[in-house]
Amino acid sequence: MNPTMMTLFGGVFALLTVASIIGFVLSRRVTSEGGIATVSNLNARIKAWWMMIAIFAVAFYFGKTITVLLFALTSFYCLREFLSITPTRAEDHSATVAAFYLFIPLQYWLIWSDWQGLFTILIPVWAFLLLPLLAVLKGETTDFLTRSSRIQWALMLNVFCISHAPALLLLDIPGFEENFLLLFFLITVVQLSDVMQYVFGKLFGKHKVAPRVSPAKTWEGLIGGGLTASAIGAGLFWITPFNPIEAGLLAGTIVFAGFAGGLVLSAVKRSLGAKDWGTMIEGHGGALDRMDSVSFAAPVFFHLVHYFFVP
Repeated sequence: MNPTMMTLFGGVFALLTVASIIGFVLSRRVTSEGGIATVSNLNARIKAWWMMIAIFAVAFYFGKTITVLLFALTSFYCLREFLSITPTRAEDHSATVAAFYLFIPLQYWLIWSDWQGLFTILIPVWAFLLLPLLAVLKGETTDFLTRSSRIQWALMLNVFCISHAPALLLLDIPGFEENFLLLFFLITVVQLSDVMQYVFGKLFGKHKVAPRVSPAKTWEGLIGGGLTASAIGAGLFWITPFNPIEAGLLAGTIVFAGFAGGLVLSAVKRSLGAKDWGTMIEGHGGALDRMDSVSFAAPVFFHLVHYFFVP
């Protein structure tokens, strides 16, 4: 890990330490029922952030191979959570096996081997065509379109979209060689946006964005948290190939895309009658509950950077 990454992670660990102390103090002082629930939720989130940051620090330390493997495992768990609470049939078994054991390894192998051309079409083209073919060979036509669409959508969201985060390591930007810092920028802005939206929403939230979909999301939280995360993103310009204005605009785009991802995945959960995607992360639900923002933000960020900064 280079000195810049060590400095950045040192700063993150320092912030989490302060947050942990604040959470501990609040847990001792707050006595109201609503306040205790809010502080408990906050402390659970802080514990989860400690775990996630530690995992990312280890991955960044050991380099590209471990980072790609980490995201491949993340996609595996997210896909498993998604399909575990969505109804499937025995006739979908072949397509499901292909999604897990053919397309996840292939997608991340393409990133590891720097095969960018095939990486961008493997799932949207080849998986899109192959998965319904595997299903139709079973001869069952009941709800065929719905069943096929569900598996295709799950693969696009949990594998193709999330894989754009480590795919930032593929980008060949003139004069810029520390692509790990682009990944750090993306993850930091996404997580800070989620945190600050939660804080601003709790402090000032009155007007709900979509009360039937996600009652906790408010316009005050989105605007306050989004502007804060965008400003911090602009301040991180020095670790990127962007100037401060470009960094701020890209951070703002990440914020909006991440918010959209959280909102859309909340709608999916509501439609399935589920509160969380899983129970892997205490206080945060499943892996997909933490990656819903990344699933939308990563491909948007990747393609904007590729379009504007790669010759």
